Amino acid sequence: MVDLNNNFDQLKVFLVVVDNTSEMRLALRYASLRAKKTGGRVGLLRVVRKADFQHWAAIGNLMREEAREQAEQLLQEHAATVLELTDGEIPILYIKEGDAKSALLNLINEDRQICLLILAASTNRRGPGPLITHLTKKVIGQLRIPITIVPGGLTNEEIDKLV
Repeated sequence: MVDLNNNFDQLKVFLVVVDNTSEMRLALRYASLRAKKTGGRVGLLRVVRKADFQHWAAIGNLMREEAREQAEQLLQEHAATVLELTDGEIPILYIKEGDAKSALLNLINEDRQICLLILAASTNRRGPGPLITHLTKKVIGQLRIPITIVPGGLTNEEIDKLV
């Protein structure tokens, strides 16, 4: 028998993958407002590429350190938006190294508090974006959480009405 009481007390984390796309801000807004409405928290994930400079370890370490600092700065900028939209709820910040798809799936499987992945679709003709395409075509049936895909053409006002 499953003890449902423990599941209700568990923190709900709405995860957003932070990248440099304009539509990511829509996913961030949706996640923040949803967290505020339901008593959850926003999680922000930034994935940095591995420094592939193995010949000179010191240079590789420096590149890794710089990438991490840039990721931290970017997450802090978006954390300020979350703080504003949630009336002061501090988001959970995740920085992972490696391939974005693998890092995302590993984090979802490791952190059981993550209950929803929120992504925003690109509006360009090439498709919704590489991460959404990968997740919906290859691994959606294996995920342990649902995905919410926010259309990239929505306005802030439209998102506010949806939540």
